[in-house]
Amino acid sequence: MSKNLRTYLNQVMKTFPDKMKIVNKEVEPEFGVSAPLEKLENQGESPLVVFNNIKGSIIPLVANLGASYERLALAIDTDTKNMVSEYGKRERNRIPIREVAIGPVKDVILKGKEIDLNILPIIKHNEEDAGKYISAGPTLMKDPDTGNQNLGLYRLQVQGKDQLGLFINPANHGFLIGEKYRELGKPMEVAVIIGHHPAVLMASVSKLEGYGGELEVAGGLLGEPLEVVRGETVDLLVPAEQEIVIEGIINPQPKQDEGPFGEWPRYYTGRGERWFIKITSITMRKNPIYQTVMAAHDEHNILGALPRMGSLYRRIREVLPTVKDVNLPLSGCGRVRCYISLKKYADGEAKQAAFIALAVEPNIKHLVLVDEDIDVFNEKQVLQALSTRFDAREDLIVMKNCLGSHLIPTAFDVTKLKHGGMETKLIFDATKPVGKHLNGKEFSHMVRVPQEVKEKINLEEYLEECKELFEE
Repeated sequence: MSKNLRTYLNQVMKTFPDKMKIVNKEVEPEFGVSAPLEKLENQGESPLVVFNNIKGSIIPLVANLGASYERLALAIDTDTKNMVSEYGKRERNRIPIREVAIGPVKDVILKGKEIDLNILPIIKHNEEDAGKYISAGPTLMKDPDTGNQNLGLYRLQVQGKDQLGLFINPANHGFLIGEKYRELGKPMEVAVIIGHHPAVLMASVSKLEGYGGELEVAGGLLGEPLEVVRGETVDLLVPAEQEIVIEGIINPQPKQDEGPFGEWPRYYTGRGERWFIKITSITMRKNPIYQTVMAAHDEHNILGALPRMGSLYRRIREVLPTVKDVNLPLSGCGRVRCYISLKKYADGEAKQAAFIALAVEPNIKHLVLVDEDIDVFNEKQVLQALSTRFDAREDLIVMKNCLGSHLIPTAFDVTKLKHGGMETKLIFDATKPVGKHLNGKEFSHMVRVPQEVKEKINLEEYLEECKELFEE
């Protein structure tokens, strides 16, 4: 049986039974899902939650699927220690898609007057969102020059029973493909795919070279070909095991008001004139499961971070094999701050890794380079290296007027007077110099207890519970 959302949910249930919860109580589509999830997050909890009774829909909803690195690591058959390198390896070892004649996604086909987004349990996530948004529906489109299918995760606002507003960051491939259609004066066919194995959602966030390849990356992450079927009303190949597919047409010229929406920096973005999708069909499984990502919360940051870390690890190591690990910490929303560790053989080498990372991921604003003895997933160690191995006079690079994320409130336009898509980027080189230090001495080693001694110690043999009070 091919891997899909259901096989993954069963895998989570067996592996982390205490991290999966069910809500049978009827909840409102406006905040009825997001409010309990935010309360759980504030308590330091991130279970996968299935809501069986969203008012106005008979379709169940799954949320918080990607709110845990442990669960995402499980999706690619590894653990959190090895997830970045494993993701990078699987992203590189892509598996071609396999077309099949029919799939479960065609169990139900709605066209014409039957099209109605209201049958889906689409929710309003945060207080000042413009309305209900699809947040876990990657959008599939075809590059008009190569015919390659491109998959990207963008936000989609419900603007009617047969219309979705679409907003794509100008730095993303989907926006550039849309601009090609605008220049050609042609409409663009799209398919919004909702509910599959996390591999498909993560692949849509991978930072790939060129247009397309995401469905093949999904196959690499799955460890098997992603099965696809022909779209019902569009000339696209859509995943056969998908829960729900929304097909439609974008005319890149006319636009409609969209936003605001709570985004990954955990701020609301402004509104503006954006593209919109006129829906031509909805296809789905007989008893589909709808999926949402908890926007502007932990799930949004974690789900977006791991694919980017894997992509960065793979693409930096292609040029600089001495790179050991990459982390986009949640303190930087899984996008803005990046920590890279490497074994340095030549001074200046670390900055090469930084330049590659900034080219691959425009959202990175602050990049910290550390030596291989620093665990990039231990922020205390990273900050300690920054405090003791970094000198701003020699080790800071300031890059002005760079393409960045317009979702960050401090981003500016070319006039520096208005909000825009440019940022100032900083590279902090907190790596030790190679060979002799400036004062003619070797750079001092960090203080540690001998590793061989620590390895011989079994703490259970040492530590006992203290049962008696000390005499006063």
